[in-house]
Amino acid sequence: MALKPTIYKLKIALTDLDRDYYDTLSLTIAQHPSETLERMMTRMLVYCINAQDNLSFAKGLNVAEEPDVWAHTLDNQILLWIDVGEPAFDRIKKASRLTSTVKVYSFNSKSDIWWKQEQAKFSDLTVSVFRLQWENIQSLALLAQRTMDLSVTITENSAYVAAELGECEVSWSPLQIS
Repeated sequence: MALKPTIYKLKIALTDLDRDYYDTLSLTIAQHPSETLERMMTRMLVYCINAQDNLSFAKGLNVAEEPDVWAHTLDNQILLWIDVGEPAFDRIKKASRLTSTVKVYSFNSKSDIWWKQEQAKFSDLTVSVFRLQWENIQSLALLAQRTMDLSVTITENSAYVAAELGECEVSWSPLQIS
């Protein structure tokens, strides 16, 4: 019998001071059975960092041809493609042919090794790559509950997240900006 995803319900008070973007988000996130809590919470944070109209979670791990998060136009053209983790170069090369805005958010302890191996290849692509601090992501994962009320405040390259179980700050650094 196949394992089913774990469903998380989130209500997020989002304040992005850099973009003057303020919203209350009601999100439902399915944690794939093979997905870590850190990765799922990173997907949630990346959604907040890039919040905009028509942004949604894709099927991600279930469908290899889709990103983790994306945005479409009303006529279903891809506006934004976001991958979380350390994707293969060929995957991102294909994504950059499908849309003009591709972002990658690397987040785990092997991010530095992945980037050293892939940096030269990625430099030829129009893609933005960011590295989130692994220790911060581990702290963020500790805030996870099946139902969450979060406050997320974004300024510069940092997000302050407050939840019932505590609070943390997650910072990221740009590795490549397109």
